[in-house]
Amino acid sequence: MRQILLDTETTGMEPSDGHRIIEIGCVELVRRRLTGNNFHRYLNPERAVDEGAESVHGLSTAFLADKPRFAEVAPAFVDYVRDAELIIHNAPFDVGFLDHELQLLGPQWGRLEDYCTVTDSLQVARKMHPGQRVSLDALCKRYEVDSSRRELHGALLDAELLAEVYLAMTGGQARLAFGGDADGDGAEPVEALPADRPRLRVPRVGEREQQAHEQLLQRAEAACGEAAVWRRLAADSPGPEVEG
Repeated sequence: MRQILLDTETTGMEPSDGHRIIEIGCVELVRRRLTGNNFHRYLNPERAVDEGAESVHGLSTAFLADKPRFAEVAPAFVDYVRDAELIIHNAPFDVGFLDHELQLLGPQWGRLEDYCTVTDSLQVARKMHPGQRVSLDALCKRYEVDSSRRELHGALLDAELLAEVYLAMTGGQARLAFGGDADGDGAEPVEALPADRPRLRVPRVGEREQQAHEQLLQRAEAACGEAAVWRRLAADSPGPEVEG
């Protein structure tokens, strides 16, 4: 399963007012593992950045002047998101801007959801934590995701933080690894069992079962010509705790 955490930065709040995308940041997950195959572009919006927006993300009109236009990166972007599940925090905002950019290129480009599916992680968080704050900053605090680098908003950084938050929120995994865990075996993380869990009841072995087991060991030893491994293991282990 291929999932892409996506965020954008823009010149302002409303595409209907002529505002444009100035940064796209995407982080790819495959089977809930980071692949490193990310997508990040700064864009020339062909207009000035609103002062209020610049105070949020720090991207100035002068900085963006030599960056590519959306039309230049659109083919690579749609190929990147094709057939993936996009996970976006407050998806209507970003999808609205991306659809607007595609519409400016012509009707043949369609809409974002012609290429992929979209999941709004803000709505997922609201269902899981009704009545509580579910901004990205609030969720980072809730799930103990380090957001200390987030002095200003940035599309790629926010996508990376969203990846950690989304994994923790939906599957209990708060630490990310590239292609597997720290030991490289690719195992899924396992939550610790509660200390007050019920004790496992192990029934006592009856005489009939002991005799059948002994006969099985004798047949195996006769066939192999040596003592069964089971006998050595039984000799080294005190056996399970038994409840009557």
